[in-house]
Amino acid sequence: MIDYKLLVKEAYEAQKTAYVPYSHWAVGAALLTKDGKIYRGCNIESSTFSPTNCAERTAFFKAISEGDKEFTAIAIVGNDVNTPIGQGDLCPPCGVCRQVMCEFCALDFEIILAKDYDKYEVYTLNQIMPLVSLPLSKK
Repeated sequence: MIDYKLLVKEAYEAQKTAYVPYSHWAVGAALLTKDGKIYRGCNIESSTFSPTNCAERTAFFKAISEGDKEFTAIAIVGNDVNTPIGQGDLCPPCGVCRQVMCEFCALDFEIILAKDYDKYEVYTLNQIMPLVSLPLSKK
């Protein structure tokens, strides 16, 4: 059983370390491995934006670089740095992050999008990528 509230809390903690001097849009992510480890990620900007890295990919790359490659869920939070928690919108993953999820996760991988500690929605990878073509033999 996934503790959604814990993952959302961890995503908010990750969001605090976001480096966003240009967009002022801070994102945090908390990635849960199949064995229960949580990897935090935040977005990290560059003035040219192309080398900017999203929170979700930061969490995935941290986990993969530590040898973890089996994932259960990710919580994602994001808002303008001046918007109080609970007053923003849901922050779904971008297309590049969705592609990374497709590379490493099964179609039942859960994506928790939160706008407050108690206000969140849960989707599966299959729901946010309905026309995805995964190598299903390895998933």
